[in-house]
Amino acid sequence: MHRLLITTKDWIRTRLPGLVDGWHRGQGMWAAYRWGNPASSLKIICITGTNGKTTTATMVAHILREAGKKVGVLTTYEFQIDTKKIPNDTKMTTMVPSTLYKLLRQMVEAGCEYAVLEVTSHALRQHRIRGIIPRVAVFTNLTHDHLDFHETFGEYRKAKLMLFEHNPRTSVVNADDPSSEHFLKLSAFQHFTYGFAKHADITARKVLSEVHATLFTAVTPVGQIAIDLKVPGRFNVSNALGALAVGIAEGIPLPVQKHALETFGGVPGRMEQIKAGQPFDVIVDFAHSPDALQKIYETLRPTTRGRLISVLGAMGRRDTSKRPIMGALAGRFADLVIVTNEDPVDEDPLSIMQQVARGVPRGAPKRAKKVEGKDYFIIANRREAIEFALTNAKKGDTVIITGKGGEHWMLTAEGKIPWDDVEIARSILEKHYARG
Repeated sequence: MHRLLITTKDWIRTRLPGLVDGWHRGQGMWAAYRWGNPASSLKIICITGTNGKTTTATMVAHILREAGKKVGVLTTYEFQIDTKKIPNDTKMTTMVPSTLYKLLRQMVEAGCEYAVLEVTSHALRQHRIRGIIPRVAVFTNLTHDHLDFHETFGEYRKAKLMLFEHNPRTSVVNADDPSSEHFLKLSAFQHFTYGFAKHADITARKVLSEVHATLFTAVTPVGQIAIDLKVPGRFNVSNALGALAVGIAEGIPLPVQKHALETFGGVPGRMEQIKAGQPFDVIVDFAHSPDALQKIYETLRPTTRGRLISVLGAMGRRDTSKRPIMGALAGRFADLVIVTNEDPVDEDPLSIMQQVARGVPRGAPKRAKKVEGKDYFIIANRREAIEFALTNAKKGDTVIITGKGGEHWMLTAEGKIPWDDVEIARSILEKHYARG
């Protein structure tokens, strides 16, 4: 009997991954057949990477619309089918095949020429976009995230590479990322690199960062053009360069792209500014990985005259190794840190917060040690945490609330509960600061 149990366990261990993989492949094939293979009627642009997917996808769609194209977009934040907008309340960036292909069919029926999709490593590994060969494949970056699923960074990268394995018409790769060479090795009809690296095909010069905007000159194979981007941060310049590369690949003139990027108002919950008459800045952002969080802090620290106040947490049932790293980053860059609850799912919320908070004093500079109860706090109630940050902020300070961005709910052990960082921050500010 003992030998039988061992044999059964070995069979499950060796065969189950293949069975699961086959199941996912079958779902993709069935969904494509069920909805009449709508991908074949669309010019599909797929964007993958740890960070920047939503903003880059939305920029690309804005450029295409400015050029007179009908576009559908599927992002973490929302779905757009031509002019129709549908909130994405699934907590999934790339839908399961049955939903994905249904949305693509709706785009075809709406007369869309292009579909712009965010594609995650989970979706690629689970064959959710099976049957879709992108016209343009875009790689933004690869940083510490999702190691609970992929186990190693190499496996994470291997999943991302799957998007580029079927010889896309155009491959667009961020030359600043250390993993870029892996993506450039894969064949494509044409390759475009972008970034701040001197050898990049599309790069930025004369970058001038302001509190709420960034000015730069885009240098491309088809000319140079000055752009006044109405969203802050070098990472958003990088996103814009990636979007420009897609536009160039699709033959869209630079003046059209310039106008599109200069009228791009950002994505809700991505570096979104909340104004209600207060004498300090309040920004809500979706950053939920160490790299994204660091880039936010590096953008805000130089432009903040007073203190940088950070409200952050970490999601349950996700890569636990990044929790103290995120706390350490907050301890390094922020003057006041409030660790709070954030999508605990079915984990113990206090345990998650403690894991994040443990990193705060470790990351703090020696000259500015962080002491709990003075420089950093654990406040379990997220609304109270946000209110604590806002009521303690003074003129010239910047409050950055990260983790949920433009989401409209929180995942708890009891299920989804309504939640909106933007509206909660706004209501607290309006209570304390009368407009005008």
